[in-house]
Amino acid sequence: MPKVIIMGGSLGGLTAALFLREAGCAVTVSERSSTPLVGLGAGIVLNPATVRYFTRSKILDVAALSTTAHWLRYLDPRGQVVAEQHCAYRFTSYNAIYRELLAAFGTDNYLLGEAVTAFEQAPESVSVQLSSGRMENCDLLVCADGIRSTARARLLPHTAMNYAGYVAWRGIVEENMVPREIFAALSNAITYYLLPNSHILIYPIPIVDSGSDRVRLVFNWLWYRNIPAGPGLANLMTDREGVLREVSLGAGAVQETNIAALHQDATSLLPPPLAEMVLATTQPFLQAVMDCEVDRMAFGRICLIGDAAFVARPHAAAGTAKAAEDGWQLAQAIQASAGEVVSALQRWEPAQLALGRTILARTREAGRRAQVDNTWQIGDPLPFGLYSIGDSSMP
Repeated sequence: MPKVIIMGGSLGGLTAALFLREAGCAVTVSERSSTPLVGLGAGIVLNPATVRYFTRSKILDVAALSTTAHWLRYLDPRGQVVAEQHCAYRFTSYNAIYRELLAAFGTDNYLLGEAVTAFEQAPESVSVQLSSGRMENCDLLVCADGIRSTARARLLPHTAMNYAGYVAWRGIVEENMVPREIFAALSNAITYYLLPNSHILIYPIPIVDSGSDRVRLVFNWLWYRNIPAGPGLANLMTDREGVLREVSLGAGAVQETNIAALHQDATSLLPPPLAEMVLATTQPFLQAVMDCEVDRMAFGRICLIGDAAFVARPHAAAGTAKAAEDGWQLAQAIQASAGEVVSALQRWEPAQLALGRTILARTREAGRRAQVDNTWQIGDPLPFGLYSIGDSSMP
């Protein structure tokens, strides 16, 4: 029975932990945060890979943690629908899926406040240093520590994240924050509006209230806006405490002057229903759109999965699905190799590298079409998908 330590306890790490445990491994998850990763988070477009653990185990009906959209709609500047087509997408929120994954894995081997601070590999094991001072040995170290992966920086020190030239503003809007008719008009749909060198989308997601477990419907919006690297971007990514953030600013961290400028632009640039959604968001959050490509994911008894390996732009809505697929395929390789970790990683790596490169290329093309060339047209299908466009459809 291989002993596995997973570095990072977010969605990718938890999904890998569940599949590896199912494959017969003894799994411990080491999460650097001292508290569970529960918050509003952002919206997630589901893919069958994202929820494979739940659908295979039948421990949870996917409908219980998701909402649906049966229409893809494009708006004109007045807010009128100018193109629509049937679709079958499901959406969830970070906190909804995180809670269910953690409940399925349990907390006995989910170590909060235990960051992996160092690791060394020997032919037969990996020694892992934890922030508490503990040393642990394992047969396999799975690095699922996200977009700013310290494991990636150590294993591939010359691999850099690249800024795409634009940012994604995000927000969560409650039903009571906008007129009821606007909330109703945007329900059961994923709605797009195309601007010159920009676009915005909005879709419904479920939020689970902590304590009561009550699920309520809210809207998640994303507005992609170009801003070149330089002083303007630095100002935008500097939080209210004066700290320059590399990748993201959470709700409550964005400077008030930048929120005011966003609201002013929403009023002048967006259709009225979408402007209402942005104006209703008093604490939007912000992400600098980045990408990163690796040429390796396996290193003897150590591997990178999810955003710790490839960082793709959000346009394919496949980040969570890619991390889940990495974990599933890793567990399959461990089983096929009868627990021989090194040969399992050699078996696993080529297909996951190919998948990462495919998603990265598709998201770069989508970003170029929408933000640079203005060739994304009203009525175009969405680039959502893991292996190919369209495979995120879920009835």
